[in-house]
Amino acid sequence: MDGSSKCPVIHGAITTAQKDAGATNRDWWPNQLNMGILRQNGKSGNPMGSSFDYRSEFQKLDYNALKSDLHALMTDSKDWWPADYGHYGPFFIRMTWHAAGTYRTGDGRGGGGTGAQRFAPLNSWPDNGNLDKARRL
Repeated sequence: MDGSSKCPVIHGAITTAQKDAGATNRDWWPNQLNMGILRQNGKSGNPMGSSFDYRSEFQKLDYNALKSDLHALMTDSKDWWPADYGHYGPFFIRMTWHAAGTYRTGDGRGGGGTGAQRFAPLNSWPDNGNLDKARRL
């Protein structure tokens, strides 16, 4: 055994001979995944414009009003889809679970951030049955 598989923490630092053996995962880890493919949309496609200040706009929100609106939404049972035990919370959790389940670790696409569950083919997958009602709420 040449020692290249030994832990450098316990058995000392990597020697020059080991470094010359080729690149290891440790050498290229920071650049292992190309995150550039996630930034395909230019700033010109931003509907808010370059002068939009997210932080200041967020601080203008009335958090208590938002919270009460969400509570009213989740506890107002509809005739066309009655809420289980008078609350839609579990229904929204299921919708979020299914949206997150579309995320692909290989290329970083999918997930709940794009709202793709609203469109075909995701909205017609059997697993997403009746989630159209959660989106309708």
